[in-house]
This record gives sequence, C-alpha cells and structure tokens, in this order.
Amino acid sequence: MKVLVVVDMQNDFIDGALGTKEAAAIVPKVAEKIRNFDGEVLYTRDTHTENYPETQEGKRLPVVHCVKGTKGWELHPQIEALRKDEPIDKPTFGSAQLGRLLRMKDEEYKLRAMGGLESVTFVGLCTDICVISNAMVAKAFIPEVPIIVDPSCCAGVTPESHKNSLEAMKMCQIICEE
Repeated sequence: MKVLVVVDMQNDFIDGALGTKEAAAIVPKVAEKIRNFDGEVLYTRDTHTENYPETQEGKRLPVVHCVKGTKGWELHPQIEALRKDEPIDKPTFGSAQLGRLLRMKDEEYKLRAMGGLESVTFVGLCTDICVISNAMVAKAFIPEVPIIVDPSCCAGVTPESHKNSLEAMKMCQIICEE
C-alpha cells in the first residue's frame, strides 16, 4: 500500500496571509497527483487558535494564519473537492499524530501479510517548514519505509529555501524526485 500525504494545502498558504506565486502554481499539480495516486491519501491542516500571537510560533512568525474556522484555514477548493477523509489538524510544524498513524498502518499491513507500507510520498506546503518536518517525523516513525517528496508538488517560503530543504531531506535519506 502506498500513501500520499498532502501537507497544508490551505488558502492562507496559497493566496492568503502567507501565500506566494510558487504556492499558487502547484495547486493544479497537487490536484492531479491526488487524482492519479494509486493508494491512500491523507491530508494535514495547519491549525491555530485566536491566541496564535502569544504562542512560540506566533512570536517568531508574527503573521496570524490558519486560525481554525476561517477561510484561510480551509483547504484550497481544488484540493478540498478531492478530499475523502478528515484532515489531521496539527498545531505544530510536524505531526506526531501523523507519525503514529503511519506506523499503525505499516504494522497493520504487515499483520495482514501485505508487507507493510510500500512508500509514503509528501506533497504540499511549505517545503522548508511543514513538508520537511512531517517527512522527518515519518522517517522517525517508519524508518524502513521509503519516504518520498515530490518537489514539483511542493513550494517553499522562497524558491531558495525550497531548494535548500530538498537538499537537507536528501541528506536524511528522503527521496526527492519528480
């Protein structure tokens, strides 16, 4: 079984408070990847509350974004239209809940004599913050499962930080291929 993890494809990261033209450009590619993916698709959603400015992240990134219940928090309409299961809401960059879920799926497939997870592929936003964090969480929870990032379906805060994060992930044995 293959798994695709769609990370934080939310309005605030695409055309909202923290949006970029690079993020907007990947939306059709991510939608196509979801439509053509032969396996299970999971989604994450950056989720903050009204007290965001008082949080550790809010003090370091003083741009209110992805507040639960707002339009900016919602998945982009092209992505939302493809979603079948509830996203994993995560108040931090990396999601331990996602890591536990992937490990549980891997163990479940092994118990069914299905060999475990074949691979986990990551796409989404932002390459240099939440994609890298969740790819590393997955690597920690399921170290023998190939972790893949599709760079053509990711965008970083800047093109340079996107590229740098891909190089960092390669050093951690995460496969970064288009």
